[in-house]
Amino acid sequence: MDDKILTSRQNLLIKNTIKLKQKKYRLREGLFLVEGHHLVKEAEAAGVLKTVFSVDETDLKNIETIKVSEEVITLLSDVSSNQGIVAICRIKEPNPVGKRLLLLDNLQDPGNIGTLIRSAVAFGFTDIVADSSVDFYNDKVIRSSQGAIFKINLISCNLLDFIETNPQIAFYVTDLKSQNEIDDMNFNSDSIAIILGNEGNGVRSEVIAKAQSSFKLKMDRMESLNVGVAGSIILYEIAKRSEK
Repeated sequence: MDDKILTSRQNLLIKNTIKLKQKKYRLREGLFLVEGHHLVKEAEAAGVLKTVFSVDETDLKNIETIKVSEEVITLLSDVSSNQGIVAICRIKEPNPVGKRLLLLDNLQDPGNIGTLIRSAVAFGFTDIVADSSVDFYNDKVIRSSQGAIFKINLISCNLLDFIETNPQIAFYVTDLKSQNEIDDMNFNSDSIAIILGNEGNGVRSEVIAKAQSSFKLKMDRMESLNVGVAGSIILYEIAKRSEK
């Protein structure tokens, strides 16, 4: 790290980095921000770390590291009490999909998406495909994923098109109106995808119509659960069955 400290909020690099807080600039540049020591280390391990801004010395090797003032790091940070380190990361190009997928239809709560990314990684899912949902690289999504965002294949596309072009995958959709409960399902296809829907409205009817089967969770005294909680339970149930 250079001993010189960058202090100007008018610096072009700082101004362009701040723009990455907006989705349109993230998509245009193929870059996003992370902050905090844990997420920076996870980004380094994933090989996507590009530039690091820090108020203190770091032990990062072969990464452009710029020492900045407290004022500058506050401008770059999205939290009220920051850890003094923010980094620019590269957005990875999606890989071909694997055999365990989670599809998200119009999810609008970044905390739910972050939770589902974390659960998907924990329970052996390889890919998340999202349509009309909060950007994967939203700062709240990244923080709530706790670094899991670096450990799974992320795809943003039209779900109807995705279902049409992947006939080798068995698509199972969650639907509170379904007559099937999760215990009725076997999920024994070679490749499966679970579809979760919007927090208030569920999965769109046209997406439900494309799925092989629908199901719901069995519940007592409640009609529904938060989609992050419900989705995590479903992913766990599938993982548990695959171990038998």
